[in-house]
Amino acid sequence: MKIKYALYLFPLLAIGCQHASHTHQKRTDAIANRFIDAFYAFNRDSLQTIMASAEKSQPEILYYQKWAECAHYKVLDRLNYFEENDSLVIFPVTVEDDLMKALEIDFNVTDTFRITIQNGTIIEVKTSSNDLDVYYEAKEWVITNRPELVKKACEGIWVGGPTPCECVLGMIKGFEEFTEMKKQAANDSP
Repeated sequence: MKIKYALYLFPLLAIGCQHASHTHQKRTDAIANRFIDAFYAFNRDSLQTIMASAEKSQPEILYYQKWAECAHYKVLDRLNYFEENDSLVIFPVTVEDDLMKALEIDFNVTDTFRITIQNGTIIEVKTSSNDLDVYYEAKEWVITNRPELVKKACEGIWVGGPTPCECVLGMIKGFEEFTEMKKQAANDSP
């Protein structure tokens, strides 16, 4: 008789576990989506609120949000996110931005947010981008050849510095000059 009850009990437990896992995933997905919504709405207060328990991540992410706002990031794709495990959501977001326009290349950057969630709360956010080599080449050129555009403006870059907007606008201006210099060099070569 005990075996008969166990045979009925196991399927019920499995269904209950699947339901709990599905509910957890939906809640985690909703939290990650709220973070992305707040980031790209460029509402600092909303983003800071949703990151209240991710204090160590706030300086970089809040700085980056303002940088993205001032570089006119426009979301093109944000649908391909996934849960890496119970607490980590990987959220790639492809954007159009003024930096790539200044470089005059047909490329849209994908920012990847790694959002760690525990007990329904974001506790850490890390970000990376798939920037092309030309981005880094242009950035180095600006720092070396046009430091007056970025040196002061980019103090504290990615660690909560006070002027992310001025920093990215200086980079954009420098990228435009870099692009013109490259075009001129191409025209001057035999």
